[in-house]
This record gives sequence, C-alpha cells and structure tokens, in this order.
Amino acid sequence: MARQVLRRTFRAAAALLLVTAVVFTLLHLSGDPAYVLLAPEATPEQRAMFRARYGLDQPLPVQYVRYLAQVVQGDFGQSLSFQAPALGVALQRLPATLELTLAAMVLAVAVSIARWRGTLFDRLMMGITLVGQSVPTFWLGMMMIMVVAVHFRLLPASGRGGWAHLVMPAVALALWLMALLARVTRSEVLEALEQDYVRTARAKGLTERAVAGRHALKNALLPIVTVLGLQFGGLLGGAVMTETVFAWPGVGTMILDAILKKDFPVVLAGVMVVAIGFIIVNLALDLLYAVLDPRIRRA
Repeated sequence: MARQVLRRTFRAAAALLLVTAVVFTLLHLSGDPAYVLLAPEATPEQRAMFRARYGLDQPLPVQYVRYLAQVVQGDFGQSLSFQAPALGVALQRLPATLELTLAAMVLAVAVSIARWRGTLFDRLMMGITLVGQSVPTFWLGMMMIMVVAVHFRLLPASGRGGWAHLVMPAVALALWLMALLARVTRSEVLEALEQDYVRTARAKGLTERAVAGRHALKNALLPIVTVLGLQFGGLLGGAVMTETVFAWPGVGTMILDAILKKDFPVVLAGVMVVAIGFIIVNLALDLLYAVLDPRIRRA
C-alpha cells in the first residue's frame, strides 16, 4: 500500500509539473499584461518598468524556472490586479467552488442510485439522463434562470447566499454527471442482479430491495467510484461555466476574470489549486478501492 501511495504521489507531481508548464506557456503567449493592467496613456517607459517589476522582461524559460523555485517555497507570486498573494486570492474562492461541486456530486449520486428498474421513476430518469447528456450546461443554466427565477420567481437568479442560491447552480452542474452515473449504475446493477450470489440471496427469502441494495449495488460500486473520480475534474471544469452563468463567486469565475485581465499569477494559482484537488480526490479513491474490494488489498 505504501509503495502504491508513493508511486501515485510521484505521478501526481509529474502531472502538476506538466500542467503548470502548459498553462504557463499558453498564458504568456496570450498577450502582454502591461497593455491590459496599465492605463492606455501609459508611456513605453512605464510599461517597461511594469514588466521589469514582475520579471516579464525575462525569457520564458527563465520566468518558468523562477516560478517553480517560488512555488517550491510556497510562494505563488503576487496578483497583478489585486496586489495580494495569488494563492490567497485563489483560496478565498475555493470554498464556494467546493460547495457547488460537492452539492452537485451528492445530488447526482443520490438520484442515480435511487433509480429502480421497471418503475415510472426509472423511465423518467432515463429521459432526464438523455437530456443531461444533450444539453450544454450554460444553456440549461440560462433557461433555469429565465423560467424558475425570472418567470416564476421561485429562486434567486444569481449570487451566493443560503441554500436557495445553491439549488439552480447545483442542479445545472449535476445533470450531466447524473446522466452518466445513471447509465453506469443501471448497467452495473443489472449485470450484478444476474450473478449467482444474487440468486442465492433471493433463495434465502430476502426482499428485492435488500438484494439490490446490500448485494448488487455493493458489488457494482467499483465502476461507479471510478466514474466519480474521473468526472470530479469534469465537474470543476463545468463549474467555470456554471459559476459564470449564475454569478457564483468561485474559483472558476476568478480564473476567467484573471485570464481577461492577464493576471498570470492568479490564473496559475487557481489552476494549481484545482489540479491538486483533483489529484487528492483520485488518490483517495484509489485507496478506497482497497476498502470496497479486499482482493485489491491482497494483490
């Protein structure tokens, strides 16, 4: 187990290095922050002083090596627009993104597992899963705002506050994952229900609900957990559009605003926070495999 954790940690470090290299290069090729953050009437001398102050006048490889040296020491640089530590700016927005992502994940898991074969709810969920895989998240969000918030005035249209502000963003973000999980859960549970141990459980007189919950679903959890781990990053990526549509003050909107302002340190800090969160979740799921399936622990 310890060897597996070390191997995963090494791969995670390599993935983080690759992510930072790609994002760092693309950001610096996208434009000069001196023309965005300084006033239009700024002189060439003032723009040169701005670049020298933040090291933007150095060759790109030199800038990247200096950035990595700072990150190793826990320094993610200063925000060009907020004039504050970039990591602090990203961490201030992280709770909002985690709240939205976890709410969407819990909703998707609860609904996909609650489906039951052959019932009206099962057929209804099959239709919802088809919609969830066909409709873009941003379009769904805008339609929900127009119908639920503007026309019927049932929920707030935007912002972050109580549970009412969370409902529409969480549903919009969860629908796509709900569709994927529902299909995986359905196929895996139906396959498990045909196994010999399920027939034995039925022969013992257990109810169909107990057979599906305690036997079939338990043995179908590994593929479901795998999908959850792989799609966690997709939820965070989808949260960028969802946060933008619903004006949710999370990491996604922060990264988008920072890209528009050419605030490179904030973008990199936000990407690092999201990437580290994604890696931690997948490492935890790898360890959870051993709990769900003892055969993996013995291997």
